[in-house]
Amino acid sequence: MSSDDTPERPDADPADAPGDAAAGAPGKRRWFRLNAGASNWLWLSLLVIALDQVTKQWILNTLQLYERIEVLPILDITHLRNEGAAFSLLSQASGWQRYFFITIAIGVSVGILIWLRRLPARGQTMLAMGLCLVLGGALGNVIDRVLYGSVVDFVYFNYERWYFPAFNVADSAITVGAGLLIADSVLEMRRERRSGG
Repeated sequence: MSSDDTPERPDADPADAPGDAAAGAPGKRRWFRLNAGASNWLWLSLLVIALDQVTKQWILNTLQLYERIEVLPILDITHLRNEGAAFSLLSQASGWQRYFFITIAIGVSVGILIWLRRLPARGQTMLAMGLCLVLGGALGNVIDRVLYGSVVDFVYFNYERWYFPAFNVADSAITVGAGLLIADSVLEMRRERRSGG
């Protein structure tokens, strides 16, 4: 068999062109391809960011700070500013939290992008969706911190003296995404127990 008759690897990435081998990097992964690994789910992150920013712009253009619109006896749409994390965590700190949360969110986002790149393109739907929801929510709130120095919150549940900290679309995406990550972890442990048993 001649050197030109080398059989093609069944698991070879179609995007790994022969030119890579000629450049001295055979089989090298391309980390910045949009369809690398489970990166095809990044549209979900973009959707979260878009919904988050559109709703916040509507709030900024419609309501004055602290103004409320009653939707239900237990639900108001309002305009609040949060200098802390999701659900007002550390909102009363002296200002250092702005840069701290921006740094944390960017670091988490980079980690999620690498994680998505390493996931298989199929078979990890729940995990990929959870990661992309967290990514979109984190970046949605980062945009607020960079532009305004605080996060715009507007969904406010309250009843008489009870209230739940106001939140936004980005916070909701992070919460749902975290729930999917936990669910995926539990299901994975169950699968491992079954296969081990």
